[in-house]
Amino acid sequence: MRDRGLDLAIAAVGGVTELARRLGISQPSVSNWTRVPAERVLLVEANTGVNRSVLRPDLYGDGAVSEGGIDEVDVARAREYSLLAALLLRAPDADLLQQIATLSGDASPFGLAHRALAEAAAQTDAAAVEDEYFNLFIGVGRGELLPYGSFYLTGFLHERPLARLREDLDRLGIERSEGNVEPEDHAGILFEIMAGLIDGRFPAPAGSDRELFETHLEPWIGRFFGELEQAKGAAFYRPLGTIGRLFMEIERDAFAMQQ
Repeated sequence: MRDRGLDLAIAAVGGVTELARRLGISQPSVSNWTRVPAERVLLVEANTGVNRSVLRPDLYGDGAVSEGGIDEVDVARAREYSLLAALLLRAPDADLLQQIATLSGDASPFGLAHRALAEAAAQTDAAAVEDEYFNLFIGVGRGELLPYGSFYLTGFLHERPLARLREDLDRLGIERSEGNVEPEDHAGILFEIMAGLIDGRFPAPAGSDRELFETHLEPWIGRFFGELEQAKGAAFYRPLGTIGRLFMEIERDAFAMQQ
């Protein structure tokens, strides 16, 4: 039997088929749900207008938090940001590739992208991915892509967007890591910060993750991931581009519903 939250979501869009279409998954997948899966709550909320506290009161009602004080959806969000950060800041070693090869996913575009990344990890090795990372993001002179907010927003590095980001990070009490040579508007660093704001490693006022996302990521990050999907030198990193693009769309829609 479906729970009340799922019934309301289905009714809000006019049926199971329409909800599945909006979520980008198959109709049988939704038909097999008895409640909205934790990892789908924000996307269902964004597509139906049904509040998350109604969709999953066990996650968003009174006492709906994990043992660490973070609800399951935010745990999943922080994990996704951490994965993106780890792979954009440096090439994965053999151990990380083995872990990525175990990723699974459902039949949605987001789930399929995770499965594609797992397959890519299983079919390559650390040396090959290190060469790919170098050619994509470092290069001789410069890589095929420059994962920096200032570059995408102004066409140059170390411009005003980076200065504004540093002002906001200073206000939040987030300091630059010692020995880190990358500017803070590197996509990987921004994703590390987002993960820390979500999981509580960086104490900050409620809504700081949304503010950082909307101010310093949303204006450019979709273009970056779209270009990563199409990059000539991308093999292992191509499905990561898809994961990043889709995840940023989910985040954008979920934050928009909070307005």
